[in-house]
Amino acid sequence: MSTADIKKNAQDKMAKSLDTLKSDLAKVRTGRAHVGILDHVTVDYYGNPTAINQVANLTLIDARTIGVTPFEKKMGAAIEKAIRDADLGLNPSAQGDTIRVPTPALTEERRKEMVKLCKGEAEDAKIAVRNIRRDANEQLKKLTKDKAISEDEERRASDDVQKLTDKAIADIDKIVAEKEKEVLTV
Repeated sequence: MSTADIKKNAQDKMAKSLDTLKSDLAKVRTGRAHVGILDHVTVDYYGNPTAINQVANLTLIDARTIGVTPFEKKMGAAIEKAIRDADLGLNPSAQGDTIRVPTPALTEERRKEMVKLCKGEAEDAKIAVRNIRRDANEQLKKLTKDKAISEDEERRASDDVQKLTDKAIADIDKIVAEKEKEVLTV
C-alpha cells in the first residue's frame, strides 16, 4: 500500500463519516414536517419488520402535516401504531384511506434539546474522523518501519492526512451550524 492509497482511503472514509452525519441530522426534526422523520419507523408487515416507506406512500399535505397512504388498506392500523410507538412525539390520526401525521410546533426548550442532539452527533462524527486519521498515521508509520517509504515521505503524507482531517472537521462544524440555525428558526 502506498502513501497515495492511504490518503485516498482516509479521504473516502472521512467523506462517508460526513454522509453519515448528514443522514443522522436529517432525523432531527425541525418545526417543519418532512417525510424523512419517518424513515426509521418500522411496521410489522406479515410478521416482518419493514420500513414504513415500503408499505405506504409518504407525502407532505402541508408545511406541518405528513400524509401516509398505505398500499394495503388493512395496514392502516399497524402503520398508525408504529408511528405512535416510534417515540417521535407524533400523534397520527386516520382520515379515510390516509393517515394524517401532524408535527407539533417545537417549544424553545425542545429546540435547545435538538441543538444539543445535533452537537452530540457532530462530536461523534469528529471522533470518527480523528480515528480515521490515527489509523492512516499508523499505516504510514508501519510503511516507514518496513523501509517502504522514507521519514520525509511519511511526514509529508501525515501532513496531508492532517489537512484532510482539518477540512472534514470544518465541514462537520459547517453542517451542524446550518442544522442548528434551521432548528432554532421559529
